[in-house]
Amino acid sequence: MLGPAPRGVTPFLFQGYGLEVKTVVQISLDLTSIPEALETARMAVRSGVDWLEAGTPLIIAEGMNGVRALRAEFPNVPIVADLKTMDGGWLEAEMMARAGATHVVVMARAHPETIKVTVKAGRDLGVKVMGDNLGAPDMVAAARHLEDLGCDFVIHHVGYDERRGLAAAGLPYPSPLDQLRQVVDAVGIPVQAVGGLSIEQAMRTPEFGAPLVVLGAPLVIDADSFSTASGNLEGSLRMICERMHGYGDIPVTGRKAAV
Repeated sequence: MLGPAPRGVTPFLFQGYGLEVKTVVQISLDLTSIPEALETARMAVRSGVDWLEAGTPLIIAEGMNGVRALRAEFPNVPIVADLKTMDGGWLEAEMMARAGATHVVVMARAHPETIKVTVKAGRDLGVKVMGDNLGAPDMVAAARHLEDLGCDFVIHHVGYDERRGLAAAGLPYPSPLDQLRQVVDAVGIPVQAVGGLSIEQAMRTPEFGAPLVVLGAPLVIDADSFSTASGNLEGSLRMICERMHGYGDIPVTGRKAAV
């Protein structure tokens, strides 16, 4: 084990699930440099954000150093390493855990053995595993599959390229809200919705039973330049956090939570 959960992580998240979850606000640091990621993270934490995500662009650009830098600066804040693991599950989870991550991400479309060994690494090393259903032909079935293999959270995710490709072709593209209620009802673990949501849509996700609110591109990160968005970002984040924390506890009402 890597030691106790960081301060600010509720016992629910590390000691077995009850029937209610506190609303959590997570910022995705989909940036490409450590200095900008740290600057944005400082602003986010000042504003009341609960979890920091080392986004995939940051991990590609800076590797484990990005996670290490966030952990050094924020010793008591949960850090999600968005690896989008497809293979080598144990090694990737171990590297990010050693760097200071509290959560790692594995894909539903990975081989089941990859998901299993990622989950085992999480159990052995004291990190939580988030399963991402991006690109799954049946998003609801993929969410159940991730839970059955031991993931602690489901990320219900409509991808960046899918959205932009359909938009460029003049076609409508799906929103995570389209099937969010079905995903929430299908599993007994907490769910977060990701992918092209407006601020208002992201702030509504607890109404669907999804207590983990994610703020990233294009809400607080420019989706084209992968840089911090302009405007009064700190004020917006503070308003969002105040509103989200006002939801209080969100029931987890899916298939296993009710057993």
